[in-house]
Amino acid sequence: MENGSRVWKYGDDVDTDVIVPARYLTTSVPEELAAHCMEDIDSGFAKAVSPGDVIVAGGNFGCGSSREHAPIAIKASGVSCVVAASFARIFFRNAINIGLPILECPEAAAEAENGDRMSVDLASGMIRNLTRGTSHAAAPFPPFMRGIMDAGGLIAYVSAKSSAGSRKGS
Repeated sequence: MENGSRVWKYGDDVDTDVIVPARYLTTSVPEELAAHCMEDIDSGFAKAVSPGDVIVAGGNFGCGSSREHAPIAIKASGVSCVVAASFARIFFRNAINIGLPILECPEAAAEAENGDRMSVDLASGMIRNLTRGTSHAAAPFPPFMRGIMDAGGLIAYVSAKSSAGSRKGS
């Protein structure tokens, strides 16, 4: 995107309970979870986020419970990527498993401010803050992990690989 995506900036230790509050965990419908995404930390997020926007946060993003609802809510809200100084390990794995692109880059996370415009190239790991005119390199994911994210998550990835394998054997 030429103008970049809007940055939604949050601090350290954003836990899964503020990403999607526990009172909404009676559903696993992505659109319903997205309607409440970030509401306990940013009440306007769910109504104002646009497809392609980027969440940027400090360290330990996604700490707390191991439930997949948090990355599902973020992905369903239209967020194209989460850039953080670091991720809680279970959130990191859940994000990959459901196909939510994430990048660790402490420099990009520290520099970005709410409302900045940012572009992210997942293949190279390059993060450009268009507002500030800077670039930072995050470690790109290996091809198989990008394949999982590109497929929309682990289940879709395995299903596609399985289908391709069964067609080969025919």
